[in-house]
Amino acid sequence: MTVEPFGHPIRVRYAECDPQGAVFNSHYLAYFDIAMTELWRAAFGGYGVMMGRGIDLVVAEAQLRFRASARFDDELTLEVSVTRMGSTAITTDHRIRRGNELLVEGTLRHVVVMLETLAKTPIPDWIREGLAPWTLVQEAEQPA
Repeated sequence: MTVEPFGHPIRVRYAECDPQGAVFNSHYLAYFDIAMTELWRAAFGGYGVMMGRGIDLVVAEAQLRFRASARFDDELTLEVSVTRMGSTAITTDHRIRRGNELLVEGTLRHVVVMLETLAKTPIPDWIREGLAPWTLVQEAEQPA
């Protein structure tokens, strides 16, 4: 069974571009954040639902690989797949495409924390279940 990534369209705004006319590199992390926000909306009804249950996420690691530049007014698709859920951390793979062209790819690792204390906490079952449609099963985890 193939799991399709979650996808969300955006259009590059002029203010996101540098003097060379390309999207300034730090904006790609903001695009990853937009993808996560929209994934949470699709999975749970929004980020606020999670916070209402006393849970939050903090970024523990971010990696980006730049392949080509997006430019003003480009239509992009933000793709995100859940690639790992440990006991307290969620790893997501991100791809930013212009049509079929891969522009940026990367990985985020979020740690699940209690909203009040910011202490790490186990990933609740409702988060695992909500993210299931976009969670990839790695080869080593597939049943024989």
